[in-house]
Amino acid sequence: MTDSPTTTAPDAAQDPSAGLAALAAPGAAGEDPLLSAARLADAGDELAGLRERFELPDGVVYLDGNSLGPLPRVVLPAVTELVRRQWGQDLITSWNVHDWWGLPGRVGDQLAGLIGAAEGQVMCGDSTSVQLFQAMTAACRLRPGRSTLLTDGVNFPSDQYLADSVGQLLGLRVVRLHPSELTAYLSEHGDQVAAVSFSLVDYRTGELFDAAGLTRATQAAGAVMVWDLCHAIGALPVALDEIGADLAVGCTYKYLNGGPGSPAFIYIAHRHQRHVQLPLTGWNGHREPFGLNGSYVPAESIEQARIGTPALLSMAALQAALAAFDGVGIDRVRAKSLALTQQVIEFADQRLARFGVEVVTPRRPELRGSQVSLRMPEAYQVCQALIERGVIGDFRAPDLLRLGFTPMYLSFTEVHQGMLTLAEILADGSYRQPRFAQRAAVT
Repeated sequence: MTDSPTTTAPDAAQDPSAGLAALAAPGAAGEDPLLSAARLADAGDELAGLRERFELPDGVVYLDGNSLGPLPRVVLPAVTELVRRQWGQDLITSWNVHDWWGLPGRVGDQLAGLIGAAEGQVMCGDSTSVQLFQAMTAACRLRPGRSTLLTDGVNFPSDQYLADSVGQLLGLRVVRLHPSELTAYLSEHGDQVAAVSFSLVDYRTGELFDAAGLTRATQAAGAVMVWDLCHAIGALPVALDEIGADLAVGCTYKYLNGGPGSPAFIYIAHRHQRHVQLPLTGWNGHREPFGLNGSYVPAESIEQARIGTPALLSMAALQAALAAFDGVGIDRVRAKSLALTQQVIEFADQRLARFGVEVVTPRRPELRGSQVSLRMPEAYQVCQALIERGVIGDFRAPDLLRLGFTPMYLSFTEVHQGMLTLAEILADGSYRQPRFAQRAAVT
């Protein structure tokens, strides 16, 4: 695997955290130099005003936007309008009057702009698991006669479970390997591989993989590449058309702030749309859905990626939430993201290492997404103690405290405060209180 992903580190001149590099520089008299650096970064932050686009509770440092983004202010009036006027007054006529029917495609085109795709290649709807099943099955069917499906052996569980399901359905061998092992595997067995399915960002460590290089290697072996963009879309530039991507999927409730259970999406490159065979052939994807024919004929466009009746309320919420990105270049989001994650890595090195804390997220900026994962003893208890003190991150088994950074609503100063709270919890040992060891259903 090469070390040059599709995203690059920001120019130092454009990096709002320029002050973070000089941590030894004196701040105000008696002030923590790390706090001084954070305040300096905030003073030059061009994205600071975007925080007003979100509802965030006072006194909370929210570092879990990589699991569930907060509520954008525009969502509630948009959903209220759909419920009260469109559903409440116009009833079923809203499918035409308000073009409910076209909403999945319209939202799909909005999402396309965030992943470097031209219109007509993204359809919104259903869950990430459904879309992964669709994409992996379709990718393998594009290469009949080949016997193997590759996936990342440390990928998110759904990706692995669904790979096994597709393998059983199509009679394929499923091989698990790390993206760094792909090129070597393909050099020996490439003629057997039908498809490769990887996540662009490792959900545990935050490692960012080389989308362009891995796609090239896969296609050079004659296989089809499927990308899971759940931890990438909305956090960093993705250039699907530019790298010649085949298929991709992603969720919308993390960095896109679409709300709990908001619909996922699937990307199918234009060149595949006439040949792809999706396994779930719902009536919405028929070439003439209201012809009510007894046999399925797929639409020849991205419309074939529709399945059943879309969940309009959640899709309307997502459509409104995407307005938070209006006028915001993803390159600027990426630059601040890298600055925030660098701030946290440097804090961990200077203040947390003595507590046995290890940074597992790549230190090279071009190799990390928008999170920092810290390995530590009793990480679950530490996470719960943090939440009680108003700093919300999350835990990933067995020993990772995972902190996500969404640049549109986080300041450098509050991130510093969150890390300072973590240092205090580790120093005073309060996380050892028995109540923090009680496991909740969701961790």
